[in-house]
Amino acid sequence: MSSSPPADPYLRELTQLRRAKDRMDREYAQPLDVESLARDIHMSAGHFSRRFKLAYGESPYSYLMTRRIERAMALLRKGDLSVTEVCFAVGCSSLGTFSTRFSELVGMPPSVYRQEAERSTAGIPACVEKQVTRPVRNREAPAPEALLA
Repeated sequence: MSSSPPADPYLRELTQLRRAKDRMDREYAQPLDVESLARDIHMSAGHFSRRFKLAYGESPYSYLMTRRIERAMALLRKGDLSVTEVCFAVGCSSLGTFSTRFSELVGMPPSVYRQEAERSTAGIPACVEKQVTRPVRNREAPAPEALLA
């Protein structure tokens, strides 16, 4: 069975964007950047970023970081690696950027998440745990409630 590209230019573009998204899902731990992702699907970096955001609701960088944070959450729950080791294992090159993005998406720093995850997921099947611990995208993590005096 051969898969020829769709004749409609819009569908062809969506197919290309999906290919880039699939690559980010597969190769999240590799050093990926917008320029190389765009080049692989024969688009300029700017056009790729605009069209990806239009199609998926977030920038390619944001999508990639979300995938990395999801994987980091799983590794932190396992507890075998330090936060620094997890940072590099998921493809981040800066511990500061990793920690900041992790906190934005999850609502707490990675070190606190590791401690909380051990208690909160005890006894939950892995298939359910993956769904209930999925990070929230686009800075939607709940803000800590203010203490009332």
